[in-house]
Amino acid sequence: MENNRNFFITIALSVLILAVWQYFYVLPRSEAQREAARVEQQRIEEQKKAADTNPGTDTGTPAAPGAIPNAPGTDAVTPAGREQALATTTRAKIDTPSLEGSINLTGARLDDLKLKHYTETVDKNSPEISLLNPAALPNGYYAEIGFVGNDKTGAVPGPETVWAVDGNATLTPTTPVTLTYSNDKGLTFKRTFSVDTNYMFTVSDTVQNAGTAAVSLSNYGRVTRFDKPLVASTYVLHEGLIGFTGTEGLQEHKYASIEKDKQFTPGKSTDGWLGITDKYWAVTLVPTEKQPFQPRYAYFEDGRHRYQSDFLTDPITVDAGQSATVESEIFAGAKEVGKINAYAEDRHIKRFDLLIDWGWFHFITKPMFWLIDTLYKFFGNFGLAILATTVIVKAIFYPLANKSYASMANMKKVQPKMLEIREKYADDKMKQQQAMMELYKTEKINPLAGCWPVALQIPVFFSLYKVLYITIEMRHAPFFGWIQDLAAPDPTSLFNLFGLIPVTLPHMLMIGVWPLIMGVTMFLQMRMNPTPPDPTQAAIFTWMPVIFTFMMAGFPAGLVIYWAWNNTLSILQQGVIMKRQGAKIELWDNLVALFRKKPSPAE
Repeated sequence: MENNRNFFITIALSVLILAVWQYFYVLPRSEAQREAARVEQQRIEEQKKAADTNPGTDTGTPAAPGAIPNAPGTDAVTPAGREQALATTTRAKIDTPSLEGSINLTGARLDDLKLKHYTETVDKNSPEISLLNPAALPNGYYAEIGFVGNDKTGAVPGPETVWAVDGNATLTPTTPVTLTYSNDKGLTFKRTFSVDTNYMFTVSDTVQNAGTAAVSLSNYGRVTRFDKPLVASTYVLHEGLIGFTGTEGLQEHKYASIEKDKQFTPGKSTDGWLGITDKYWAVTLVPTEKQPFQPRYAYFEDGRHRYQSDFLTDPITVDAGQSATVESEIFAGAKEVGKINAYAEDRHIKRFDLLIDWGWFHFITKPMFWLIDTLYKFFGNFGLAILATTVIVKAIFYPLANKSYASMANMKKVQPKMLEIREKYADDKMKQQQAMMELYKTEKINPLAGCWPVALQIPVFFSLYKVLYITIEMRHAPFFGWIQDLAAPDPTSLFNLFGLIPVTLPHMLMIGVWPLIMGVTMFLQMRMNPTPPDPTQAAIFTWMPVIFTFMMAGFPAGLVIYWAWNNTLSILQQGVIMKRQGAKIELWDNLVALFRKKPSPAE
């Protein structure tokens, strides 16, 4: 029957959603976890070897003339903890409404930064996120600005330069910190750090030439990282080296790809940005617009393995008795959509919004986020915002869905005529098809109408999943009750009686309350239609909600809540339309039939 064909088209579209998710997210995530474990083990072994051979000695290769100096921290990892590593150097404190940490006066490097508003878990006592860490730690991660000189300039500020604090030693949004350094060639470097209330640092370098001859030197900046996320670079989201510079535009280099390619050097640029991004956090450099610069993305294997995004400007000339100023910016913080967009617009940072990976379907994903975020500001709860978004989306597609459900209802009413045609032209498929098409035309029926309600869900489903997965606004966003993080799966499970039995279950058995609700609503929606007469089709009809319940259990809770609520609205909508069209609603009869005793063959 045509209804069965529509039924299988609907199932195929639904399975497509899950199959694509499995392929683009679950499998890459598993592979990434295995690869991360292998790399982590390799890193630990290398660090042990380095500690046993010559701790504290830089094993990196020296920089070539005119090149960015070799990154520090290629020496052995300190066995001490984070606080002990910080205590080994003199520092200037950082204290803002969003950040806390310090500037390392050796190298004038940002290598100690915590995010005040974000914790590692939903636990209120969970530690704050440590974004930047000293190079001596296994998870060393820092941003640095320096200079490349020559014989005429003498020693210029680099990774080992010890700066002096001039006046205030605490960086706040209202009190900048100024550092100074002078060399034996008459050059004095004055560096001023300033920061806003969020995540943007401004580094202003003034070079004063008290010598008798002009000098030229280049400004460089780098973001260097010694570890990588345990799960990185799934197909859903880019994590790794990133930038928007030169004629190539957006550059994304996953950790695995840069490990293979070792280095990528795009064309020179006069604007843009580059750095390293995680799922929720990023550290990026915005070079000066006064000088063309050469961006680079690299993976180094000398000493400790490390990932690096850096730039080197064309030489800057400072005449005798004169001074020159170079200004760069460093973003280090959470990828909050509103703040990222504001930086792109207010500071004229070219395509800085691409720091958030909206994906190929950004024209759907961005409006979806805007709608949910706007509703969140009204309701004060992202879960309620998702429910309201579902209602709005259903309202937008109501005319099309209404026509689809009406056509399905008409299909039910003309089933006797369809059976009559099949019996009449049982031996002539061509005439049977022509008669069917004529019936469709006469009764104004679209035989594929049944698949439209599910087909319309596909772009909404993926855009909502993308929003839940990539946006930090959804991270640790609670709903009600046991759902404390809409971006994570439902933490409860039917198989330990929702926490009453204190036992740790494997991932595949974590079938929580909301996946069960989703499965029940899907079951009821499918039972709105007649049960297929074919036993195989009937079995699929019965077991499909169970299969989907297990498959959806690993999805973010917010997405499962959306699907369950969407199913509920669809049941109500389809019931109203079928009743209006005079078509029989099969739900009650189908439910009764499930529990009715089946007659034995003898009967």
